[in-house]
Amino acid sequence: MSAHDTSIDLTAYFERIGYRGPALPPATLDTLRALHLLHPQAIPFENLDVLIGRPVRLDLESIQRKLVSGGRGGYCYEHNLLFRSVLQTLGFRVRSFAGRVLFGREASDMPARTHMLLLVDLDEGTFVADVGFGGMTLSAPLALQTGLEQITPHGAFRLDDAGGEAPAYILEALVNGAWMRLYRFDLDPQYDADYEMANHFVSTFPPSLFRHNLLAARLAPGKRFGLFNRRFSAHDEREGSEQRELDSVAGLRRALEAELGIRLPDGADLDAALDRLP
Repeated sequence: MSAHDTSIDLTAYFERIGYRGPALPPATLDTLRALHLLHPQAIPFENLDVLIGRPVRLDLESIQRKLVSGGRGGYCYEHNLLFRSVLQTLGFRVRSFAGRVLFGREASDMPARTHMLLLVDLDEGTFVADVGFGGMTLSAPLALQTGLEQITPHGAFRLDDAGGEAPAYILEALVNGAWMRLYRFDLDPQYDADYEMANHFVSTFPPSLFRHNLLAARLAPGKRFGLFNRRFSAHDEREGSEQRELDSVAGLRRALEAELGIRLPDGADLDAALDRLP
């Protein structure tokens, strides 16, 4: 692939996520559902580059080298820019938007738009597609309809009306019997330059959550795995949840490689960053 190549390697991507369908599947809801389920089970969410001070590059060549051939993961911009390119190459009509992360915030907070998501227009309607929201990543597209509980392979979600004159939505997840707000978004189109700006902000702004904390997550059939700093969590739809503290660099490395499925970057700077975690 040349430095100016902006094409997606579908064969390599399908191999990475374990897709065994047609070489060029049709742009249908069934295809979207199949890819949306496989992607977050194969490609983890992680912020290791930001944690160790390496730049996060959003050109398609860099994203494919890291997430597809490199065995790494990434965060929302990398995941959803990759997924958008795959969908567009297959002939899907895809639009790009930005969300304000509400997860873990007070109800009155209105944070900046630092999350990327997609809308896919199909004959059946418009669907939210998002393969990059950490431990609460969707494993299926959601119909863009409010007030509807939507069951996915990894739990129930719904879209609530955020109010206001222009259409705006709040994505919520059902967690332990209660609805939890994840993020808010409207239909103001976003462009690649907007994601470059937001990516620079979250990866370099000193108070950014990603600068000083380890975040990693991956889905598996019926399971969610997550790591926030030294706390590893596993949720099984049948057996419930468990958490454990990882008090050593070796333990963190094992969790990142074994449970999260990340091919760790080379260099002593990773061990130093892991050792500094709170």
